[in-house]
Amino acid sequence: MSEFNQPPREGSLEAPTRHPLNWQDPAFYDEAPLMEELERVYDICHGCRRCVSLCDAFPTLFDLVDESPTFEMDGVARDDYWKVVDECYLCDLCYQTKCPYVPPHEWAVDFPHLMLQAKAVQFRKGERKISHRLMSNTGLTGKLGSIPVVSQALNAANRSPGMRRVMEKTLDIHRDAKLPAFHTDTLRRRDKGRAPKAVSPVAAGPTRGRAALFTTCYCNVNTPEIGQDLIRVFEHNDIPVTLAAREACCGMPKLEQGDLETVDKYRQRNIPQLVELIDAGWDIVAPIPSCVLMFKQELPLMFPDDADVLKVKQNIFDPFEYLVHRHKAGLLNTGFSTPLGTVAWHVPCHQRVQNIGPKTRDVLALVPGTEIQVIERCSGHDGTYGVRTGTFAKSRKIARPVVNRVKKMEADYLVSDCPMAASQIADGLELRHGETSPLSLLRKAYGL
Repeated sequence: MSEFNQPPREGSLEAPTRHPLNWQDPAFYDEAPLMEELERVYDICHGCRRCVSLCDAFPTLFDLVDESPTFEMDGVARDDYWKVVDECYLCDLCYQTKCPYVPPHEWAVDFPHLMLQAKAVQFRKGERKISHRLMSNTGLTGKLGSIPVVSQALNAANRSPGMRRVMEKTLDIHRDAKLPAFHTDTLRRRDKGRAPKAVSPVAAGPTRGRAALFTTCYCNVNTPEIGQDLIRVFEHNDIPVTLAAREACCGMPKLEQGDLETVDKYRQRNIPQLVELIDAGWDIVAPIPSCVLMFKQELPLMFPDDADVLKVKQNIFDPFEYLVHRHKAGLLNTGFSTPLGTVAWHVPCHQRVQNIGPKTRDVLALVPGTEIQVIERCSGHDGTYGVRTGTFAKSRKIARPVVNRVKKMEADYLVSDCPMAASQIADGLELRHGETSPLSLLRKAYGL
């Protein structure tokens, strides 16, 4: 048989490769070729349908096809292509865990980055809602939320049914969506004046034994206790911790809106000072999986020729990934004093796609008297998707299987490395214990 008559080979037979995102090329924003590529990829997805259970983007696409006059993509109106785009929240799981046609397959399907390109086109055309732009501006909301009087007003408004109805009309935030509290006593304020533990750092694998904490907007203002627990756990393991001094948002919320210019602005603020820390002998850790993924994957794909971006990529770690490297070298303190019982551990999507394996499970399982039950399914929160009026109900529907699994487990604890996912799941449960962060649970196991 000649090479021209060979059928397309089955995918998933080779390691996937990711092509850089050519977002600075003006052609990236040309809508005509974008629509052609959407039709091509949608047609491949329609013929495969393996991703139907991941999110609502794929059921939306398949319903459009199945309800069309031809039962094929040629029967779907191109204006309806955007309905699929609006349902994608860039979890990246279809690329990393399901799609058999990702590069190096000849069909070269990269569904998440195609959706990102479409969102970027929408954003440049001014078609992304102003309310969504505001919600994704975590730097602004965090700054306002840390001001004492403003913080009290925001928290009171979040608890007021009347104000929530107003917020639903003006900000597109569903009245029943659970919103995080704001803290004036931020992580940075709590940590002010603390000096890193005075011990000599010891290298282990790719880690050098000193960690600079990229606090993230969320852990600084909304869940400062998680950052504190990370510091306690690391320094209990003789890993000195300092805080990155001048960080901005990692850029993930803006990436999800297609606002790539603002992502670049955040890069220009974050990367130089992170490189400065790395050059001074510090590794970088961040307590939010989405932030780690941003520096590990998305920024390197946006700036593949930027040596500083690549340096941060090589030196940033998920906290439990970092601890496993220490454990492999015999440096992890395993003197646990408190058993944890049965722990339901939800694996966030943005942690799964880092391809680091179940490191959180591996560390928690070291605690005597502890059983880890793993849940690898989306929580449905995914940034603004879980709180917006138009997607809140779908978000809760996506979360329902996770909530039901936790109920059946009758676990002592529910934890997720993503505090937003943990909050989304816990909202459908009656928990006996307050800790929903695995870092907080590890601190408890140490008796700290």
